[in-house]
Amino acid sequence: MADQQQPQPNQLNIEISEEVSEGNYANLAIITHSHAEFVIDFVNVMPGTPKSKVKSRIILTPTHAKRFMKAMIENVKKFESVNGPIQDIEAVGFPMNFGGPAAQA
Repeated sequence: MADQQQPQPNQLNIEISEEVSEGNYANLAIITHSHAEFVIDFVNVMPGTPKSKVKSRIILTPTHAKRFMKAMIENVKKFESVNGPIQDIEAVGFPMNFGGPAAQA
């Protein structure tokens, strides 16, 4: 009988559906927050198109938002160590607040 791997005590088994695994392309992230949560809307803005839709919305607790930020910083550093610096793009030339609080991308 072949050895079957036993799950480790802190191991998490994560599954992903085929639809979700295809992902959504986004070239804009709009970040807002309240006292209880951070909301990140991912948008695909196409040139010459007057309207864009949110492709995905992620809602995080402040603690998880900070952990996500640290993970992104770590992964960008790893990427740049292999591929070189990522060029920072200047601010987009149209208003990003859409009548609400100022967004950060």
